[in-house]
Amino acid sequence: MKSILKLEELLQFALGIYLFSTLSYAWWWFLVLILLPDIGMLGYLVNTKTGALTYNVFHHKGLAILMLLIGIYFEIEVMQLIGIILFSHAALDRVFGYGLKYADNFKNTHLGHL
Repeated sequence: MKSILKLEELLQFALGIYLFSTLSYAWWWFLVLILLPDIGMLGYLVNTKTGALTYNVFHHKGLAILMLLIGIYFEIEVMQLIGIILFSHAALDRVFGYGLKYADNFKNTHLGHL
């Protein structure tokens, strides 16, 4: 089952790359921005509860899709970019087994214990 889930996430990452290619940004922007959602880990400097909250906000695919759709609807390309980067990053993280975090421990995720 883990292999199937990882393949699914890898295909979602590929979808993110495709969606990025529909924007007018140079390819190097994708490479520069793909790790930016990890800024959500800074919440762990406060405590694990805050860290889990900020991490999960930056790694929630539903929020990423919402931002992308708002960007498409209002024709705001930078909002589309943000949604695509958040979505792609979350998918790539899940390929490597990093899921949404529980408040008790960074290594306790919705995909299991790291």
